[in-house]
Amino acid sequence: MAEQRFIIEMGMGNDLHGQDYTKAAARAIEDAIRHSSIPMFEALGLDHAQMHVQVTVGVQAPDQVDCAALTAGLPRGRVEVRAVHGGLDVTNPDSGAVTVIASAAVEAFLDPALVSGRQGLT
Repeated sequence: MAEQRFIIEMGMGNDLHGQDYTKAAARAIEDAIRHSSIPMFEALGLDHAQMHVQVTVGVQAPDQVDCAALTAGLPRGRVEVRAVHGGLDVTNPDSGAVTVIASAAVEAFLDPALVSGRQGLT
């Protein structure tokens, strides 16, 4: 059976001065997962490695995002990160400085067969 999504978290991050798309994306991912807690794994005796984590970050220059570095920064699961066109570049009309704003969606998937019949689930 195909994996099913059981979590989606959204976040926003920025780089105010460096025009660093990876830094803005990392902050968006951190914002998305900062308040998450998933007690389901411990409660059901599941290994976090069984979770597939798919991260999509939106920035104006997706080719400038180091997806491998972002993948390495995520703490759990089998992680995939992809960068797509999105987010915002906001130019200061006085100085010409550009603020990079990234958005992120962090999704987690599990095979339903792993949790079916586990104690605590109905």
